[in-house]
Amino acid sequence: MKAKYDISKTGAKKQHLQGVKIMKKDMIWFDGRNLKNEEAILNMIYILNFENLLIKRGMLDTITPPHKMNLIIEINSEEDMEDLNKEHIVLSADRQLLQKSVQKGFKTALLHRIFDRNSMDEAWQAGSNFDYVVAEFSDTTNIPLELLVAKLQSQNTKVLKIVNSCQDMELAFGVMEVGSDGVVFSNEDHSEIIKVNTFIEKMGTSKIQLAKGRVTEVLHIGIGYRACIDTTGLLKENEGMLIGSTSEGGLLVSSETHFLPYMELRPFRVNAGAVHSYVWAPEGETSYITELKGGSKLLCVDTLGNTREVVVGRVKVEKRPLLKIEVEVDGKRINTMVQDDWHIRIFGADGEVRNASTIKEGEELLTYVCQGGRHVGLKIDESIQEK
Repeated sequence: MKAKYDISKTGAKKQHLQGVKIMKKDMIWFDGRNLKNEEAILNMIYILNFENLLIKRGMLDTITPPHKMNLIIEINSEEDMEDLNKEHIVLSADRQLLQKSVQKGFKTALLHRIFDRNSMDEAWQAGSNFDYVVAEFSDTTNIPLELLVAKLQSQNTKVLKIVNSCQDMELAFGVMEVGSDGVVFSNEDHSEIIKVNTFIEKMGTSKIQLAKGRVTEVLHIGIGYRACIDTTGLLKENEGMLIGSTSEGGLLVSSETHFLPYMELRPFRVNAGAVHSYVWAPEGETSYITELKGGSKLLCVDTLGNTREVVVGRVKVEKRPLLKIEVEVDGKRINTMVQDDWHIRIFGADGEVRNASTIKEGEELLTYVCQGGRHVGLKIDESIQEK
């Protein structure tokens, strides 16, 4: 059977974790074009969580943004494109100029002011030719934004709204449930900048729905390879990672933050399980444990289902005896294979850790269940059976 890929604006659509709306912080652009106190504000932006800066072409030679900063550059002529790095996004209200930018290989953003129905229609009709539409609305109502999002939601064009407050930004992200793809934040008030910065921090967290899985089988399966995932952060006692043998879900395996009689705690580590296992990553992706390396990004999950992004520092693979733990949730069987040892902890349904080697049939463990079927870590609409 031929796989039917679920295509979104950016290609194969990643499966969103159940119960989660995931927003990306790379869709908040800070508008640095007309700052009254340019040096002070930009230095503030550089050390906060902002990663995208909109500037005028002439500013490129006078500012020194950090390497993390992606630049969106407003241009007014073909000369403005000279010597520009193709990694930059170019923005202009001039459609012909943007078309030439496309031909030169730039990513492009159409700046468009919307003040009536005709200008709104122009925005989506012209905007569909470019990567982004940056919309400035004359009215406070979000109805024009809703219409623009609806018109472009099946296209490859992302919609950003110019806003000047954190509240306006949150409203923009909430329209029509899917929300605006992003915003251009245009305000140099310190308090509003801090509010947006806090919002960006929270965007890295989300919540998933964990279920109670009843243990149906505990099987000592002998020697195999298992991996410890060491992160560059510190995990809490109620945090771990979702590990499973199939893409239909997994168990919440605890971080090494609980008492060990013969060794020091390693709060950066999750002794994850057998090397064939899936581990859940941000934006609903999964990775095989064997694919992980320094710099890979994974999902850290706590017992309430709150999630955050963590970065892998290293992965340590060793031969160890393995234990298969299978649970059932609403008729669906999920299993995870971990090291067969007392010091491996799995979270119980009550949020307390269980020592892996003492888990018995009939107990309840925290389980994540989702629709199965993956291709290179992405969810696909295909008939797949995993046992």
